Amino acid sequence: MRRYKIIAILILPVMLCGVFTAVSYSQGAAGNEGRTIASVNVKNNRVISTETILAKIKTRAQEKFSQDVVNDDIKRLYAMQFFTDISIDVEERDDGVAVTFLVEEKPVIEDIVFKGNTALRSQKLKSTMKSKPNEMLNLTLLAQDIAEIKEQYIKKGYPLAEVAYTLGVDKETNKATINIAVDEKTHIKVASINISGNKAVPTNKIKKILGTKPAWLFNPGVFKEEVLQEDLDKIRAMYDDIGYLDVDAVPRLDYIENGTKLNINVDVIEGKQYKVGDISVKGNLVLPEKDVNGRITMKKGKPFSTRMLRDDSSAVRQYYYKYGYMNVIVDVDRQLNQDTGDIDIVYNVDAKEIVYVGKIEVKGNTKTRDVVVRREVRLYPGDKFDGDKIRRSKERIYNLGFFENVGFDTEATGNPNVQDLVVNVKETKTGEFSFGGGYSSVDMLLGFVEITQRNFDLLNFPSFTGAGQNLSIKAEIGMVRNNFDLAWTEPWIFGYPYLFGFDVYRTTHYQKGELGWAYDESRTGFNMRLGKEFTDYIRADLNYRIEEVQISDVIDNASQDFKDEAGKNWISKLTFDLTVDTRDNIFNPMRGYVANGYVENAGGIIMGDKDFVKGGASAAYYHTFFQKIVLEVKGRLGLESAYSDTAKVPIYERFYAGGANTIRGYKERRVGPRDTGSNEPIGGESMLIGNAELTFPIYERVIKGAVFYDVGNVWGKMGDFVRGGEFRSGAGVGLRVKTPVGPVKVDYGYPLNKNYQDERTGEFYFSMSRGF
Repeated sequence: MRRYKIIAILILPVMLCGVFTAVSYSQGAAGNEGRTIASVNVKNNRVISTETILAKIKTRAQEKFSQDVVNDDIKRLYAMQFFTDISIDVEERDDGVAVTFLVEEKPVIEDIVFKGNTALRSQKLKSTMKSKPNEMLNLTLLAQDIAEIKEQYIKKGYPLAEVAYTLGVDKETNKATINIAVDEKTHIKVASINISGNKAVPTNKIKKILGTKPAWLFNPGVFKEEVLQEDLDKIRAMYDDIGYLDVDAVPRLDYIENGTKLNINVDVIEGKQYKVGDISVKGNLVLPEKDVNGRITMKKGKPFSTRMLRDDSSAVRQYYYKYGYMNVIVDVDRQLNQDTGDIDIVYNVDAKEIVYVGKIEVKGNTKTRDVVVRREVRLYPGDKFDGDKIRRSKERIYNLGFFENVGFDTEATGNPNVQDLVVNVKETKTGEFSFGGGYSSVDMLLGFVEITQRNFDLLNFPSFTGAGQNLSIKAEIGMVRNNFDLAWTEPWIFGYPYLFGFDVYRTTHYQKGELGWAYDESRTGFNMRLGKEFTDYIRADLNYRIEEVQISDVIDNASQDFKDEAGKNWISKLTFDLTVDTRDNIFNPMRGYVANGYVENAGGIIMGDKDFVKGGASAAYYHTFFQKIVLEVKGRLGLESAYSDTAKVPIYERFYAGGANTIRGYKERRVGPRDTGSNEPIGGESMLIGNAELTFPIYERVIKGAVFYDVGNVWGKMGDFVRGGEFRSGAGVGLRVKTPVGPVKVDYGYPLNKNYQDERTGEFYFSMSRGF
């Protein structure tokens, strides 16, 4: 006790001295209140310049001294996060007071030293840190860095690793060394995962959904506690989906081989399976009860599912949203029926009143103009809310290709029957400068350079973005073809819903007999187009194209008819297109269809060296099974005929089939008429092709598999198609792979019919190109 009294006696004078100093300073400051400030100085700063500090404070020479201003200055300096301590000294002088800010700077990081790390190199760990040499020490950032280093070790398979730091500060230079000590502990890999107690769900089905995987050739088998907890939740959710509401999943971890490997055992306690009992709908329905019940997918006697209950409740709300009842309330009561042991469900619905659209706001767009988004919205102020129109608006905005996320929300107004519609978007990169190369079985080796801006704005200097225009400048140079193209499109010319665009181009294709080209072809031309949308799904386009076509270097053993095609000709074309497109996503369609019909005239009243007419139609239908398997069925029809002074349709305007893009299993352009002298393809005036392809995921979002069947033919004259004829068909399998450099497509097709004297063997088709 005596010892503590002595310590108290020693400390008391120090405390009294501090209090006296504070009181004296306060009284001194108060005594100087309103006096003129003769000078403002800064002391003890080494790294932060005096000018920087003085610029941050409001205490100025030749102004009146104010204690409140000084206090605010100290707060502002602390907010810079450069100082550990700040005080002021006020010295009285004849011409006023001299104010000095005394600062104590945080140490500057001189070096970061790691010790004990072997699995991860020091340089890699430093690259993950926000604390850097020659920057001021920030303990908050340093704590985040230590947590990030710990996370790196967990990812590497060291979940028990410990990371700590100490600081070494040189008082004279005020420089700090951060010493980080790592105790990596043991590298742990998952050796096996065992499931027991499960009867209702097969073991393989459970293992398939787990994020924790045993170590094998392509999987490091890293153990993470949080991932295991997520896996247990997944197992519970899987059982909940089939009525096992009391299920539990209990893990047991067995470490083997000195703790370096881990066997995970999960015991599933299934409990009772609950079934759906009576389902009823009550309340202020407004809409027909039969239609409301039609939105409920769970049926009496089936396993109860919490997820399906949520989905059904949401489906009922969406049904009411479709008719403008945006304030609808759907409460769901579920009760265990003691007599039957089933769960009875009651949907209590209060439709409220119809809600109308107030303002329409666009949020999240930083580059894209509001009008570009607004013109795709199918609802207008004053309309009643319509769920189908909102869904279609979302599809149209996403199909612009400017946004990676599109969402709709509502905001209340002063009127409960009026809500503002908010379109939330997250922009994606729309500009691209790309160069590189690719290979395909059609074009062989090909190099390219391309500048593209899908959200171009000709009048917005200097960014030139935001108006929804499309600009593309492209050059391709390869073994088979060279292309140069400049294209510009404005979807709303002068603010009116009319598309306008043009292309200037030159294309050259060289003679390659194995690819179906028995001559060199070059085209130089200009294309102008005008389009109009008549409904959400129907549009029409008018194209005018004029080009010079040159055919040269025809193979020597060709017939005279073939050689007569050589030379230069001007082709003048006018084409009318009509398109119906109901696809949900033009980039990756999962449902819907697109159909197109066109009529084209060359020559005649629009002049040119060749006179012919061409017409055709195409359609593609998409349907998704089991949410992942997509069926695509396509058909194409083409007919053409020469007229006036032109005896036959030029060889470079005819239809061709066979190969990667038409009938797989046959060589390029080899299906259809052949030249009598050289046996080379010469195309025809009528064509019919059908394709069916089923794609399915092999590795989610990365690799897809495909099976396909192609059928069709090309006939020499239009009349031959009308009279009918033989068809060629092929079938095969393929892979679709997303890679960082672009999509890769591989198909193997086998011909199911004999084709002239060609050898009947399968064909591989490979293509690799830049991103989607």
